[in-house]
Amino acid sequence: MTTTIRNPIEWGLDQLRLAGRAVESAGHAIGETQEQRLAPLAVRRIGTADLADALAKGLDDFHAWRTDVVFLCVVYPVLGLVLGRLAFGHGMVPLLFPLASGFALVGPFAAVGLYEMSRRRERGDHSAWPNAFGVVGSPAFGKIAVLGLLLVAIFLLWLAVAQAIYFATFGLKPPPSLSHFIGEVFTTGAGWALILVGVGVGFLFAALVLAIGTVSFPLLLDRDVTLGQAVWTSVGAVVANPVPMALWGLIVAGGLAIGTIPLFLGLIIVMPVLGHATWHLYRKLVV
Repeated sequence: MTTTIRNPIEWGLDQLRLAGRAVESAGHAIGETQEQRLAPLAVRRIGTADLADALAKGLDDFHAWRTDVVFLCVVYPVLGLVLGRLAFGHGMVPLLFPLASGFALVGPFAAVGLYEMSRRRERGDHSAWPNAFGVVGSPAFGKIAVLGLLLVAIFLLWLAVAQAIYFATFGLKPPPSLSHFIGEVFTTGAGWALILVGVGVGFLFAALVLAIGTVSFPLLLDRDVTLGQAVWTSVGAVVANPVPMALWGLIVAGGLAIGTIPLFLGLIIVMPVLGHATWHLYRKLVV
């Protein structure tokens, strides 16, 4: 199959038309009524072998489009560095860890373009990095955008709660430096209280996003379902597979933690692998 370079003006006009459709779709998503079907779709029970297979397929997708996805995902380390710089520049050093861990909260939304690439490859369609933006033209883009905004709101709430936990343990005065803050965290009672409470509360936020976001985004992209159906199907998949999905959550959290080192550059590889793998996990979970 041959590919051609389109006129930038023509491409831009197409994107504007797609954006208009997306706005209209978002209106329909917000306007869903209680009369619409909310019953979740049937889900399968999976095991740890299915997680390994999903990861293997995610790696295979990554190898198929290494240049494309690296180009797409370079934005993640850039965003991480910008957020880190803002934290240093505005005396928000205690928020560095919550900011880094927050990638897990918005990850399901950030990987939507990767789901689209895996979906196209699974169907045997030609795919390249521009196809990731085909999500904008999807009839479900409005619902995807609404759910994505919910995850962004959860992320911002997590930052606010993390700041409140710091204030409750260390007071309102910001630490003079990162090294001083790290020393205080690991050598004082207040620091260990911050760790225990912060990790516990962060776990609850991560579990919430795992339940509502893991299956819902690829499901909305793949099938004609309501927003409520997508969310409840995702919750049902987690409830039906508590151990495998908990392990998946640990894999995602661990991968993203490793990806932030050094300087968030690892996210260029970790994000596409996990994104593609999530698509294949969805295919295993939903009947």
